[in-house]
Amino acid sequence: MICPVDLCAVFITLIAIATFLTLIRLVKGPTGPDRAVALDILTNITIVLLVLLGFYFQRFIYLDVALVYGILAFVGVIAIARYLEGGL
Repeated sequence: MICPVDLCAVFITLIAIATFLTLIRLVKGPTGPDRAVALDILTNITIVLLVLLGFYFQRFIYLDVALVYGILAFVGVIAIARYLEGGL
């Protein structure tokens, strides 16, 4: 049986790789929408990390923080999309 600590280590490694690839897209993105999508992916990765921290430390406060962060990130993405389309 896999220990939860080892499972978290595997997930954190995969998330680190995804973060690195997303940062490359954020820096190298040829257009503004590409960069906006990369920024949205980074916020999703942050939410996943907060949930993993809540699982690892067995604290529910991390889940609440992840939920609030997700709502604020959604509002931010909507604002960025409106700005890029020229309506803000």
